Amino acid sequence: MRRLSTLIAISSLTLAAACEVDQTQEAKAPDVDVNASGGQLPEYDVDAKEVVVGTTESNVAVPDVDVKTEEKTVEVPTVEVKD
Repeated sequence: MRRLSTLIAISSLTLAAACEVDQTQEAKAPDVDVNASGGQLPEYDVDAKEVVVGTTESNVAVPDVDVKTEEKTVEVPTVEVKD
């Protein structure tokens, strides 16, 4: 279950980085005096991908093995999204 959660998290980060965002309107800072007139926030048009995650039942061969485990410190991969 831990691997599935990790896989879903990594997939989500990868797909989130695949979004295309186009700015459709420039921002305008408000004029500031003693009285401030309203500004304008930028508008964006975001075309996000649809991600469908689910489960299905399947028959798989699973070995019946007794395993002795011990805890060790190991290096694990990390995921970063950079420009």
